[in-house]
Amino acid sequence: MTRPVAVVTGASDGIGAALARIFAANGHELAIVARRGDRLEALADEIAADGAVRPLPIELDLTTEGAAETLSQRLAEAGVTPRYLVNNAGFGLMGRAIELDAAEQLAIVDLNLRVLTALTLRFLPAIVAANGGVLNVASVAAFMPGPGFAVYYATKAYVRSFSEALSQELKPLGVKVACLCPGPVQTGFQARAGLDFSGFMTAIKPAMLPASEVARQGYEGLMAGKRVIVPGLVNRMFVWGAAATPRALLLPLLATAQKRR
Repeated sequence: MTRPVAVVTGASDGIGAALARIFAANGHELAIVARRGDRLEALADEIAADGAVRPLPIELDLTTEGAAETLSQRLAEAGVTPRYLVNNAGFGLMGRAIELDAAEQLAIVDLNLRVLTALTLRFLPAIVAANGGVLNVASVAAFMPGPGFAVYYATKAYVRSFSEALSQELKPLGVKVACLCPGPVQTGFQARAGLDFSGFMTAIKPAMLPASEVARQGYEGLMAGKRVIVPGLVNRMFVWGAAATPRALLLPLLATAQKRR
């Protein structure tokens, strides 16, 4: 017999760790996945100290060849099977595409797109059998082009499109699929992306939510059967405004905003 778990990728920090906490707080047993094993162990200890079942920490670089199969084997060896999959692992790089390292930009595509898709396809049969769900973490970037952040924004547009299509396909099978699209959240993502909030904080402060609140809204939205979740009124207004703004005006505005970062 295998036990159902929620598998959370990119769980060593930020939104991923917050999502692990909220799933655990709602009674889900967890398998948490990331490259930094020490942080996974610390999170597992923290969750266990709060009275939940200690999560299974899996130290794994998801960009390595065959990572989806490796993860599947590790789960099987532990006697657990995915009921929920939370695809949170991802990163971005700020700068003009022509100036950024091409290999690093392709690595964004690899993690944000290929890995997310591979894990989803690998675990969907188990998720369908368990009437579970998939929560894919995107961004408000999914709703617009991103000059100065071109590859990252494009990958998040894919995540949103893929999630919405899967939601429609899997709904008759009793499976929930949601796309979580947060605005700016202070996590390790900013340092990896090359963002500097020192001169930009005042402008974006109304849109910023703590990772714990983003995770709460993501979890509750998934369980309520929502397809797309944009936490925060300011972020939702930003998405609506971007959709209503002609691209000829929106693109230079977004380019100017990225330069201010």
